[in-house]
Amino acid sequence: MSSRPKMDYRAKSHLSYFAYACHRFSGLLLACFLPLHFLMLSQSLRGAAGFELALGLTDIWVFKFGEWTLVILLAIHLAGGVRLLMIEFGPWRGLRKGWIQASILFAMICGLLFLYFAN
Repeated sequence: MSSRPKMDYRAKSHLSYFAYACHRFSGLLLACFLPLHFLMLSQSLRGAAGFELALGLTDIWVFKFGEWTLVILLAIHLAGGVRLLMIEFGPWRGLRKGWIQASILFAMICGLLFLYFAN
């Protein structure tokens, strides 16, 4: 028999849980991106020709979509981290739904600006 308390699922339907899950999920996906990034950078050690060949792959639409996804994930993770810092070190109490909404809006604006300036 487990000594864990019963889970109250009302907590998982709160907006702050959504912000927590987005922050955690974006951090995990960014951590998965790092080995691919280091692999691409390591191609420069093989010389200019190897690096140019590796950079040629980035013209494929899948990589363009991946770049956009990366910008969105970075914006979500940044906004979620700032929100957590404000909650931890701020003089106020409780969770602020406005901060969560502002962080989601910030991520959307970053993604749209990337799409606008990427072309």
